[in-house]
Amino acid sequence: VQLVESGGGLVQAGGSLKLSCVVKGYPDDSLTVGWYRQGSGNVREEVACVAGDDGAKFYSDAVKGRFTVVSDQPADTVWLEMNDLKETDTAVYYCADACTLKFVDFWGQGTQVTVFS
Repeated sequence: VQLVESGGGLVQAGGSLKLSCVVKGYPDDSLTVGWYRQGSGNVREEVACVAGDDGAKFYSDAVKGRFTVVSDQPADTVWLEMNDLKETDTAVYYCADACTLKFVDFWGQGTQVTVFS
């Protein structure tokens, strides 16, 4: 299994970024992808997720209403659309093969998002 993120960068507070995660090698057609981030506190936290079996989406309280997960199963790609970005969103963002941290087996390489005011 391989997950590859792209789309990070530098953005002013209030701006938007769109991250993508291309997945290869999942054992079935279920495209479950979780998004996580690790900021200066060095703790990796759950941000958002789409469950591949029923398409349910989950968001942390910190990003709810600002971030949206979009799934394109035929393309094996999941996007994280991030709007109204805040400095506190600055982190390395990772996609992974599970919606809960303790169940992750495979991680992407990470992409840096930096929000400045």
